[in-house]
Amino acid sequence: MTGEDVRQVFEAILPEQEIERLCGQCGVVERQRKLHLGMLVRAMVIAAGTPGGAYQADILRSYLELEVPRVARSAFYRWFDEPLERFMTALADRALAYARAQQIDLTGILGGVKDWYIVDSTTVRVRDALQEEFPGTGAYAALKVHKVLSVGCGAPVHYHFSPAREHDSRHLQIGASWQGCGLLADLAYASLARLRACNAHGVRFVIRLKDNWKPKVDSIARGHVTQEFCSGTDLDVLLDEEILQLDGRAIDADVRVGGTKNPLHLRLVGIHTAKGYGFFLTNLPPRIGPRQVADLYRIRWEVELSIKLDKSVHRLDQIDAERPCSVKTLLHASLIASLIAALLAHTHNVGTRPPQEDAPRTEAPLHSRRLALQLAVSCQSIAQAFELKGKAAKRRWQQIADLLTHSGRDPNWRRRPSVLDQLRGWKRQPVVRKQLSRDNLKAAA
Repeated sequence: MTGEDVRQVFEAILPEQEIERLCGQCGVVERQRKLHLGMLVRAMVIAAGTPGGAYQADILRSYLELEVPRVARSAFYRWFDEPLERFMTALADRALAYARAQQIDLTGILGGVKDWYIVDSTTVRVRDALQEEFPGTGAYAALKVHKVLSVGCGAPVHYHFSPAREHDSRHLQIGASWQGCGLLADLAYASLARLRACNAHGVRFVIRLKDNWKPKVDSIARGHVTQEFCSGTDLDVLLDEEILQLDGRAIDADVRVGGTKNPLHLRLVGIHTAKGYGFFLTNLPPRIGPRQVADLYRIRWEVELSIKLDKSVHRLDQIDAERPCSVKTLLHASLIASLIAALLAHTHNVGTRPPQEDAPRTEAPLHSRRLALQLAVSCQSIAQAFELKGKAAKRRWQQIADLLTHSGRDPNWRRRPSVLDQLRGWKRQPVVRKQLSRDNLKAAA
């Protein structure tokens, strides 16, 4: 990863001219002698990864370190108003559009779709005084962050907020914009109407089988079947009567769900795990085997890692604001900070990808979390790099890139590649240990 790569990501997501344009469009009043909006936005994103007792107080400290006019804390907090929230919403939309425009890294069985999208949400508790605006499921205030993560670029491409009381399922709509894509989701988003929408719009999906769904089995392509059965037999009957035996073999069957009037024809895949059999429904073609289907579903864990990055590094669940507009402003800042780390990791990993798909990877990939931790340490250096010009700017950005590359490497990528890395063709490579010579062994003894 070069300094130019790092500069492009930061200037694409936090551009000075676009910040000024959005400032006027969203109604943010910028008094140059008191408020430098570009500095404030960078301070919000930078402070998202710095430890401290209160998020807004950390923003103030970061802001004052950027050589701006001094401001009292009370006056500073008043800047977090509705126009600033509208501005951060527009800036976040622009950053997400930049993420959607990235080069997609999908190889092997990951191909065949424009991109795989993973959907999930996380709950963020806020001050109880905000319960009227953000009702939780109990006697507390909370809101949900609904996220759509791209497997192809490893970064969020959509997100929005809702009261925590609302169910996740109503916040996922499959429409024409999903045409040719893939969906990975947990049981919170499982519904027959959504699966029908996926088929209607050409969306591939892998989802777990709900306990209350009763699939009718038409045929079994793989699995240990002890005797013939009639087409349309309940899966539970086949299992109870041991016609279909769960003996550790993979299962691949054609099934119908959704009743007799408007049945939905899908594949049912069963894979034996340490916790028993896991069953999945999919509309992927048979060339994608049962274990590959299960591996695709395991990629859903990437969104959990993304949420962990939001909370553990960028303090998504430590918002201490007192007004709804301030809460949403800070949420946007945290999510933009995570987006930057994810896109920097993706930029490096795509740039160091072997030219041939089946060639082994020789350079360690970068981890978003390790990058984010280093970004928090280098926050002031990055903020100052925006103000430099010419050779000085080029030298500073290259220093930042070298440090991020060194600190962001995954130390375990050879021994323990993730499921996603293995599906991309990053084969396990044994660690080569140096053998001691006979003389060295004698000396060691």
